[in-house]
Amino acid sequence: MTILLVEDDRLLADTLVDALNHGGHAVEHINHGDHAHASLSTRHNHALVLLDLNLPGRSGLEILEALRRHDSVTPVLILTARGAIEDRVRGLDLGADDYLAKPFSLEELEARVRALLRRHAPTTVLNVGALTFDSMAQRFTLGDEPLALPPREQRLLACLMRHAGQPVDKSALASEAFAEDDIGENAIEVYIHRLRKRLGSHDIKLSTVRGLGYLLEAP
Repeated sequence: MTILLVEDDRLLADTLVDALNHGGHAVEHINHGDHAHASLSTRHNHALVLLDLNLPGRSGLEILEALRRHDSVTPVLILTARGAIEDRVRGLDLGADDYLAKPFSLEELEARVRALLRRHAPTTVLNVGALTFDSMAQRFTLGDEPLALPPREQRLLACLMRHAGQPVDKSALASEAFAEDDIGENAIEVYIHRLRKRLGSHDIKLSTVRGLGYLLEAP
C-alpha cells in the first residue's frame, strides 16, 4: 500500500517523498490535477492521500469530491497554502480527514501521517513460521524477539510475507514494495541477501526459484 502525494511544487514534493521514504513509506507522486483526478476517480490501492488544493488542471477539491463518490474510507490529508477558512471547511465537508497549512514542519506532517495510517489501518498479523509481521504497528518479530530492519528491508520482507508460499519475481517486488523508487534488480538481490542473513537459522527459507523469483516459506 502506498501514499499518494498530489503536489505540483517540485521542490516541496521531492522533500516530502524523501522524508516519507526515509520513514519507511512507499510514495507515488502526481503533479497535475487532471492526472490525480483520473487516478482517484476509480479503484486504487493507496493507503493515504496527501492532497494539495491549488493544482494545475482539476483542483484538489474536485479531486476529493470525485474520490469520495466511490471511496469513503481512504484517509485524505489536505496540504495547501490557502488560509481562507472556507477552503478548510469545504475540504472537511467533502470528506477530508485532516488539514495542514503551508508552511509546515516535516515532523508535524510525519506525525499526522502516522496517526491517519494507524487510525485507518486494518489489524492484520502475518505469520510465516517463527516470523510475524504486525501491519498496524509495522513491527516484525522473529522467534518472539523484535526484528529491527531498515525501511527498505521492512517493505521487501512485508511484501514477501504477503506472498508467502509462492515465488515473486524481481519486477513485482520492485513495483509492490518500492512503488516509484528507482530500485534496480541488483539492489533487490542485495536486500534479499541481507534478509537471508537476518532470518538466520530459524525455520524459514528465503530461496531463489530459477526463472520465477524469490520464495519465502516455512516447513
